[in-house]
Amino acid sequence: MSRTVQIRQHGGPEELQWVDLPVGDPGPGEIRIRHHAIGLNFIDVYHRTGLYPLNMPATIGMEAAGVVEAVGEGVTHLQVGDRAAYASPPPGSYCELRVMPAKCVCKLPDAIGFETGAAMMLKGLTAQYLLKKTLPVQGLQPGDQVLFHAAAGGVGLIACQWAKALGLQLIATAGTDAKCQLALANGAAHAINYRSEDFAQRVQQITGGKGVKVVYDSVGKDTWEQSLACLRPLGLMASFGNASGPVPPFAPGLLGTKGSLYVTRQTLFTHIAARASTQAMADDLFAVVAGGQVKIRIEQRYRLADVQQAHRDLEARKTTGSTIFTL
Repeated sequence: MSRTVQIRQHGGPEELQWVDLPVGDPGPGEIRIRHHAIGLNFIDVYHRTGLYPLNMPATIGMEAAGVVEAVGEGVTHLQVGDRAAYASPPPGSYCELRVMPAKCVCKLPDAIGFETGAAMMLKGLTAQYLLKKTLPVQGLQPGDQVLFHAAAGGVGLIACQWAKALGLQLIATAGTDAKCQLALANGAAHAINYRSEDFAQRVQQITGGKGVKVVYDSVGKDTWEQSLACLRPLGLMASFGNASGPVPPFAPGLLGTKGSLYVTRQTLFTHIAARASTQAMADDLFAVVAGGQVKIRIEQRYRLADVQQAHRDLEARKTTGSTIFTL
């Protein structure tokens, strides 16, 4: 049996309840893993609220680190006793023990602890595909300016550091002066408090009226329109989240009037659909973390039993950096 967080209907944090669920043996292509630490991410909120609907009853959570207890037929990259970490569907990481597909689970290097592994996989792999794979038509070269919203969050602080290591000038936005300072301390070239400044106007000032090549946006509805105004001609609007709500429908002709812009809606799980790409991205992440170019900031720790409060704090924008659950 495994102590597990389950929801029986979509709704608020009060729907997150403790239950005991049986855990069997892994089938072909699966492993059983005992968690040591679990990551908290905004996609967990989307699953809980029904923005991304689940069949009920449902378990949630997409990220964790622990030790492999059993390996199913056909799994060759993991063995019993391996330290491992993942960011992977199906949802269900909010638990002590689970059986899950093995293809997106990666062996965790000895130099990286369980808590760091649980804090960095979803957020770090997201930063990796954004900065390395989600690129404007002109590409990105050292010295180029990019805009990154919610830069004091878990993905944002990793992106600030990684962008600096790549030689990019990352312009960060955040909702408080303290969060702006945190982004600057982690490598952002500029930081804008979007609650007290017009961030589109400020971006134009910073870039000398040229605009940025790409906007990376996980906020959604509240930042969408002004973000388009931050882009230079042929720039890329890269949406990868909806923290403020989904982006409303818009006429494609708008992109033409603003400079023949490109728009993309990215998800991590497209990029890690294949075993080889998952491992290559993870190896890239492990290298910059182990090498010190990117430090994983775990700013909040909650017991998994306090999952309701953790969700309330995340939705209230009270968190910075990465958040983990301990068992």
